[in-house]
This record gives sequence, structure tokens and C-alpha cells, in this order.
Amino acid sequence: MPSKTSLFRSLALTAVAAGLMAIPMIASAQTPPATMTMMMAPAPTTLSLTASGEVSAAPDKATINFAVVSQGKTASDAMKANNIRMNAVMAALKSAGIADKDIQTSSLNLSPQYDYTDGQHPRLTGYQAQNQITVRINDLSQTGPVIDTVIKAGINQIDSINFGLKNDDALKDQARQSAVKTLMARADLYAQATGMHVKRILTLSESDQSYQPPQPMMFARAEKSADASTPVAAGELQLSVQVSATFELEK
Repeated sequence: MPSKTSLFRSLALTAVAAGLMAIPMIASAQTPPATMTMMMAPAPTTLSLTASGEVSAAPDKATINFAVVSQGKTASDAMKANNIRMNAVMAALKSAGIADKDIQTSSLNLSPQYDYTDGQHPRLTGYQAQNQITVRINDLSQTGPVIDTVIKAGINQIDSINFGLKNDDALKDQARQSAVKTLMARADLYAQATGMHVKRILTLSESDQSYQPPQPMMFARAEKSADASTPVAAGELQLSVQVSATFELEK
């Protein structure tokens, strides 16, 4: 059986050993973590540009807004007179070869007419009926003859005439190619001026498509040429497409 002295010595050695084991752990916990340095790559140099591509083409269709305007003492009288003349106009259009799908009623109005005399209450004088139709003409050579036909049939108001294309997809693609070609040339110009070159295109977007229709020219006929059709000059259409791009430049 060990003596009391031996037992005390064993306990003392065990306590010292435990203290020595704890010293590295405490030192490790108190040592601050090593800092980490990250090298960030510089932001790329970019260039944003916008360019328009424009192309011209002769129109191949026309859209005309006609109207019959009639007066009557009563609303019924005004509408009756208007209906008679408009039915004659519709028959004339069909006789001229205009298909039903190319004729559309765009507005129909009936309104009272008043006499506004100074110092007196408005006095009802009658009614006005207006029936407006939109007619699409797919053969431009028939534009003048169709105008003459409907006027003879009863049309007494021409509101507008517009020219367009039956299919403008190819025209739009030409405008797009022209815009992109201009963008690329300008990007190279800016890059060379700054001692850089174009690395790649980052973004490319189309932001606008617009028509610049020609101003139609319509001339009244002279009395000596009453048998001639109303002359209409279609001119050219201009289609514009706007394209934007962002380029990445590098040394």
C-alpha cells in the first residue's frame, strides 16, 4: 500500500501535466487569425453606342379614309340621306374591285346642329350624320380611279391617305443590318482613338422602329381634263430601326 507521501507526489505530477497540456490551447485561442489578401481584377472598359439604320422602298398599298356627311331637319332624315349615299358608295367600291375585307367602317356619328346667335339661347337647326369608312387599295395604279369612283357615288369628305407595304419584313432586316454595320464601325473608331480594340459585344438591343411616310400629293383636275383620274404621287417610304450595343474594349 503506497505511503501518503507517494500519493501526494503522484497527484502533484498529474496536476502539473494537465496544466502544461492546457497552455498551447489557450495560446492558440488568443492568437489572432492570419489576414487574407484577395487581388480583385480591374473592371472592364466598356463602350455604349446607338445607331439607326434607314432604308427606302416604294409603297405597294394605300389606305384612304372617306366619309359621307349628310344634313337633315330630323335625326331620321339625316341618317336616311346618309344611308342612301353610303350604300351607293359601297356598291361602287365593289364594282371597282375592292374586296369586302378591304373596306371597314371606322366611325359613325349623328349630332344635333345649333345656331349660336349672340345673346340668345342656342337654337336647334337640324342634324348631321357622318359615316366614315377606311378603304385599303392593294393596286396603287387604282388609287386615283377609286377616289373618283367614290366621289361620284356620294363621298363628300376625304380625311386622309396613307401609303405602306404589304410585307415589310425584308425592309426591316435591311435596316437592322445597316444599323449594326454602323455600330461596329463606330466601335472600332472609338477603340482605335483610345489605343484599344474591340474584344466582344456584351449587349445588343433593338429599341425603335418607325416609318417616315411620304407626303402624298393629290391634285384637283382641271375642267379640260375632267375624264382623267385624280393624280396621286406615292413617293417612297423610309423605315428606320434603332439598335443599341455595349462593347468591351481591351488593350
